Amino acid sequence: SKDLKGAMEILIEQKRQQLSTVEKLDEHMDFASQLIFAQNRGDLTAENVNQCVLEMMIAAPDTLSVTLFFMLILIAEHPTVEEEMMREIEAVVGKQELQS
Repeated sequence: SKDLKGAMEILIEQKRQQLSTVEKLDEHMDFASQLIFAQNRGDLTAENVNQCVLEMMIAAPDTLSVTLFFMLILIAEHPTVEEEMMREIEAVVGKQELQS
């Protein structure tokens, strides 16, 4: 827990440094950036920011896997949609081998 918290603090500090050097801020405004700016305004504490980023890192893989699971079930239950998706993939990718 202590190691993870330290790693989060390092990542947040790296993000803070990146934000201080960018020319166009609007291109770098993600959720972590919003949290950092909320801390700068005094709306959040450093601990609040660390906890939010930690929860995003821990929760995201779980929610993503559940979402992908249900998406694959829905595709399997609707073969016409699957066929349409395959046609679109072939139209975009052609005969190239698909990659992650």
